[in-house]
Amino acid sequence: MTSWTFITNHGAVLALIGQQDQITAREIAKELGITERSVMRIIKDLESEGYIDRERNGRVNIYRVNTNIPLRRQGKRDIMIGDLLAVLNYNGDLEQA
Repeated sequence: MTSWTFITNHGAVLALIGQQDQITAREIAKELGITERSVMRIIKDLESEGYIDRERNGRVNIYRVNTNIPLRRQGKRDIMIGDLLAVLNYNGDLEQA
C-alpha cells in the first residue's frame, strides 16, 4: 500500500503557521514527521512567494499569513489562502472555520 496525503507539506506547514504564529521549525517538523531542514526550506519558499511574512522578535520568529493571496494552482486562482486555511482548520462547524 502506498503512503500519500491530500495536503502537500507546503500546505501543512502553512496551516500550522496559520494556527500558531510563533511555532518553531522544530515543532512543525515534529508535528508533520518531516525534517527541520525541509520545514526551513518550505518556510523560505512561502516567504519568498509572499504567502507568509516573518518578523524577528528577540530569539523568536513571529509569522503572519497573507490570507488575501490566491492559490498557485492553475484554475484555482480565485481561491484565497484564507479560504484554504479555513477549510484546513475546519472543526465540524463551518461557522467557526
